[in-house]
Amino acid sequence: MPKLTINGVTTDVEQGKRLVLAIEDTGVNIGHRCGGIAKCTTCRVTFASGEPDKMTAAELEVLEAEGLVGEVRLSCQMTCEHDMDVEPVFLVENEPKWDDAGVPPETSITPDPEWIDKP
Repeated sequence: MPKLTINGVTTDVEQGKRLVLAIEDTGVNIGHRCGGIAKCTTCRVTFASGEPDKMTAAELEVLEAEGLVGEVRLSCQMTCEHDMDVEPVFLVENEPKWDDAGVPPETSITPDPEWIDKP
């Protein structure tokens, strides 16, 4: 079972679980305003360790458009396959215009992933 560390707190997570959902399951109110479809970037995380070498083409496209390649990753576009240490960027409690995290993401990566090597 992979270990997920968020802001220094480590928990076991289900193998293959979508990272955005695993983060939510720990009680962290990470944003996902678009519903986890790689459009809004509010599920951004930074990695202290364990960053995956692959990403979806959808993630790369939106990160390129926002000028964020190499700075952050989208937690809606990856699954928990190994130990990871992350820090969410946008939390509901830190965003005064948000009443909630957003549309609940599906359990599987959306859109259907086309895996590519991380640039």
